[in-house]
Amino acid sequence: MSGHVLQGPFDIPEMTNAVPRRLKPWVFILFLVIIQLSGGLYLAAASDMVGTTALMQEDILMAGYAQIVGMSVNFAVMFRLKFRFSGRTGLLLCGMVIMGCCAVCAVTDSVVLLVAACAVAGWFRMWATFICNSTIQLWLTPVRDMSVFFCFVYLVVDGAIQLSGIAAVYTAFYSQWEYMHLLVIGLLAVMLVLVLILLKPMRAPMFIPLLGIDWLGGFLWGLAALSFTFVCVYGNFYDWWDSAEITGATVFGFVCIAVNLWRATFLHHPYISFQAMTNRNVVRASLIYVVFYTLLGTEHVFEHTYASTILGFDETNLIDLNFYVLVGILAGVALTYWLFCRRRWRYKHMTALSVAFLSAYLAYFYFLIDYGIEKEMLFMPLMLRGISSVILSIVLLTSIVQSGLHFLVFPQALVINGFMGAVVSAAFGPAVIGEWFRHVMASNMSMIGSVVTDVNPVVDAGSLGNIAAMISRQAMVVSMKEIYGWLLIASLVFITVIALSYAPLRPSAIFPKWRTIRKAIRGLARAESREALKC
Repeated sequence: MSGHVLQGPFDIPEMTNAVPRRLKPWVFILFLVIIQLSGGLYLAAASDMVGTTALMQEDILMAGYAQIVGMSVNFAVMFRLKFRFSGRTGLLLCGMVIMGCCAVCAVTDSVVLLVAACAVAGWFRMWATFICNSTIQLWLTPVRDMSVFFCFVYLVVDGAIQLSGIAAVYTAFYSQWEYMHLLVIGLLAVMLVLVLILLKPMRAPMFIPLLGIDWLGGFLWGLAALSFTFVCVYGNFYDWWDSAEITGATVFGFVCIAVNLWRATFLHHPYISFQAMTNRNVVRASLIYVVFYTLLGTEHVFEHTYASTILGFDETNLIDLNFYVLVGILAGVALTYWLFCRRRWRYKHMTALSVAFLSAYLAYFYFLIDYGIEKEMLFMPLMLRGISSVILSIVLLTSIVQSGLHFLVFPQALVINGFMGAVVSAAFGPAVIGEWFRHVMASNMSMIGSVVTDVNPVVDAGSLGNIAAMISRQAMVVSMKEIYGWLLIASLVFITVIALSYAPLRPSAIFPKWRTIRKAIRGLARAESREALKC
C-alpha cells in the first residue's frame, strides 16, 4: 500500500495485470460482498432451525452474538495481521476457515460447538473484511478521510445483513435452511478460485512477526463479552439470578474483567489498555450506544411479535420488511455523506439528528400500532430505524478515529467500540425491554381480564378460548403502545441533553499513511523482540 500516492491512477500491485486497472477495486468489492454474506448462521432463519433441530431460540441468538464478539476481538490485531500476511494468503486462509465454520453450523446440534464455530467465523470474517477494505481505501478516499470510508463500510456491512436475512428465509421457504450454508460455501469456493487466479503470491508489505500481542487478554475479553451476552439472552429462561447458570455466568464475566484489568497494570502492551478505556471519545460513544440501543430494543422484542402475532404475517412477509430497512440504510448513508462528510456538520448535530430519527420511529409506532394496518404502512418507521442506526454508527466510529489516541492504541478503542455498540448494548436493550414488556403485559392482562369477566360473568367453555386469545392480543397491543410512549419520552429527553451539551468538534478524521503505520508496528515488534531476548 505504500506505493499508492495521490498522483496517478489507483492500482493494486498484488493483482495480476490481466485485470484492467479500473476493474481491480471492483473485484475486491465482490470479495467483500461474498464475505459479508457468509457467517456462522443466519438469525432470520432461526424459526426453521428451531423446528428441525434440538436448539432453542436463545441458543441461536447466543451463537449470533458470538459471531459479533469474534469480529470485535479481531480489531486489536487486524493491522498486525495485515503486515504479517499478504492479502492473498489472508483471503485464502479466511475463506477456508469460514467455509468450515459454515459446514459445522449447518450440521451440529451442540450449542457449545455452534457458539465456538460462530466466534471463529466472526474472527476470520473480520480479518478478510479488513483485507478488502484496506486494499481499496485509497481508491475510496485518496485523502484518507475516514468519515467517507466509514460510509462505504456501513453501506456494505449493514446492507449485507439485510440481504443475507432475505436470502436465508427465501432459501428455507423454497427448500431447506441448510441450503443457505451450502450456497455461501459455494460462493466462498468461487472467491478462493478467483483469489488463486487473480492475486499474485507475494510477501506481505513488510514482514512483521506477531510479537507483543496479548492473546490471553483478547481471549479473556471475548469470554467476558460472551458471559454478558449469556446473561442477557438466557436471563428470562433461567429466571435471572435465582438460577445457578446466570449467577455463574455473571461471576465468571466479572472475574475475566478483573483479571484483564489487573494484567493491564503491569503488561507493556495489554490487549486493551487503560488509555483506550478512559479516552473521552470512547467513553462518550459507549454511553451513547447503551442509551441509543436500549431505546431501540423494541426492534428485537416487538416488531417480529407484532407483525406475526397481531398482523398475522408469515416468514416471507416478515423478511420482506428488511427491504424497508435497507432503503433506510441507503438513505442514511447518503444523508451522512452529504451532511457529515461534505458539509462537515458537528458530531453533536449528527448525533442529535440520529436520535431525532429514532424518536420519529418510536412516535410512528406509538400512533400507528393497531390490529388492521397494511404491510406498506410499516415502510416509514422501519426506514426511519435504518436511517437512525446507520447515521449513529458512522458518526461514533469516526469520533473514535479522531479521539487523539496513538495509532498503536487506536485498534484497542475499536474493540471497545465493537463490544459496546454491537454486543453489550445490542444484548442489553432487548433484555431490558423484554423484561419490562413481560411485567406490563401481565398487569394489562389482569386488568383487561377482570373487566371482561365483570361484563360476562358466565362464559361457556367454547367461548373461553376465544376470550382468552382476545384478552391476550388486546393486552399485547396496549402494552406495546405504553412502552413505545415511555421510550419516546426518554428519546426526547436524550435529544435535549445532546442539544444542551457543548461540542464544537467537526469531523476531521484523517487516516495516517500506511508507511507511518508500518513504521510504528515495526518499532513495537522490535521492542517486544528485545524484551523477549532479555527474558
